[in-house]
Amino acid sequence: MRGFAKLTLVQVKLYLREPMAAFFTVFFAPLILLLFGAILGNDPAPLYGGKGAMDVYVPAYIGMIIATVALMGVPIGTASARESGVLRRFRATPLHPLTYIVSDIVSHLVVSVLGVLLLLLTGKVVFNVRFEGNALSLLGGFLLGALAFFAMGYLIAGLAPTARIAQTTGMVLFFPMLFLSGAAFPPEIFPDWLRRFSQFIPLTHLVTLMKGLWFGEAWSQHWTEVAVLTGCLLIGGVVAAWTFRWE
Repeated sequence: MRGFAKLTLVQVKLYLREPMAAFFTVFFAPLILLLFGAILGNDPAPLYGGKGAMDVYVPAYIGMIIATVALMGVPIGTASARESGVLRRFRATPLHPLTYIVSDIVSHLVVSVLGVLLLLLTGKVVFNVRFEGNALSLLGGFLLGALAFFAMGYLIAGLAPTARIAQTTGMVLFFPMLFLSGAAFPPEIFPDWLRRFSQFIPLTHLVTLMKGLWFGEAWSQHWTEVAVLTGCLLIGGVVAAWTFRWE
């Protein structure tokens, strides 16, 4: 356990030492919240079902943070470590290979939580966002969504021959998902055809689940979202494990 804890701490430090990774994971969502909050405010509005814009944006941005870490941080970091020989050297150490894999997953969870906590603090202090759900239920949804998207990230890393291709693939997937899922802009402003199309995007289901749990909806109201995310976790996890390469 000591080796696992030290390795996880090192992984977190290495992640946060990368300026771009730290910015987009920890600071980007709160800054976007401040920007849109300055424009829209947080007064109740019919467009958001009587809720404030920031009340709705905060849980949606939780999905943004998860997708950022999963589709850019995970594949780039894993592919870079493999390409530079770091994974090969880890495999040669006395530590069990599973220790590295689990510590890598936990380290990405930690940096995701840091981003979410700063987002929540910004939303509460600056805009007094309202939370109507259960904290443990929201945490459960966060973990399910994070693990499902991390599985996609490791799948990209396993299939990509180089870190550059992993980066390109992650960005090609991330940005369309971001803008078409409701993570960046509320789906209430989408035309009907785009709303129907967005149902084929995994991030749409994560954002919908986060918003539902944020406003106190029961898990039973989100079986579709749970099924999609669980499917991404299981299928993505199995294929990622099959394609994972140490060198």
